[in-house]
Amino acid sequence: MSIAQYIKVIGRGKDGARPLTREQAADLFGQVLDGTVTDLEVGGFCLAMRIKGETPEEMAGFLDATYQRMLRFPASDRPVVVLPSYNGARKLPVLTPLLALLLAREGLPVLVHGTATESGRIFTSDVLAALDIPALTAIEKIANGEVVFAPTELLCPGLKRLLDVRRAVGLRNPAHSLVKIMNPCLGKALVVSSYTHPEYAISMGRTFELIAANALLLRGTEGEVVADARRTPQMEAFVGGKRTLLQEAQPGTLASVPDLPAAIDSDSTAAYIRAVMSGSHAVPASITRQVEHILQLTLQL
Repeated sequence: MSIAQYIKVIGRGKDGARPLTREQAADLFGQVLDGTVTDLEVGGFCLAMRIKGETPEEMAGFLDATYQRMLRFPASDRPVVVLPSYNGARKLPVLTPLLALLLAREGLPVLVHGTATESGRIFTSDVLAALDIPALTAIEKIANGEVVFAPTELLCPGLKRLLDVRRAVGLRNPAHSLVKIMNPCLGKALVVSSYTHPEYAISMGRTFELIAANALLLRGTEGEVVADARRTPQMEAFVGGKRTLLQEAQPGTLASVPDLPAAIDSDSTAAYIRAVMSGSHAVPASITRQVEHILQLTLQL
């Protein structure tokens, strides 16, 4: 097997490259996930796509290939809220676990999935471990009001290998976008997705429309899917792929948030989350609003 014919199409630079069809993209990505191609071909694919950029049809094909190889969670009694977490904390505490626990408190099953993609950051898995929520070792039904964390390698080992290519070449590849829009559940689910740059908001939104996804899309906190505690970001909903603007972006940014810890280490973040959940600290207004939107969307599924 070889993906050379596809690299020839996508690897001719930003202006000369041509997009792949959904079927071609699925074939290419499937070979990459299966590990049947050389490391050199994988590197060529990653660099070519980084320069060209992914089309919605290509992302749909990549998702098709991933779902064929992924271990997926069985249906839960209520729609599962899916929180991809791959960026971690660089300057601000990573509050994705807080979002997860607030949603679970409302009786929703919550799936957090992710892996460490860079060195020197604090990741959601670190904070969840400090909150006594260990990583899963097997796929199982998620109960109402339960938060679980699934490492990417449990869902799809090939996807974890592709994410790790970033450590070798220093650049993101299509896997980093794919993990933020994929749905690891077989039953009803709502994917909460985020972007860091406006161009990704456009491409991710078009992909959600194409695949008829159920999703909430927002500009997250340092790439995480939780709303920035310092301001309420724009939020768009997709129900069966139909797009709706739920929330306008709040102008400006607060210089600081009362009670938000200055330290970003996992223990400090976990202590803050416990304080919020116990009621001794207030939930940041932007996250409260995000929880409200998610609850309303799950009622539409």
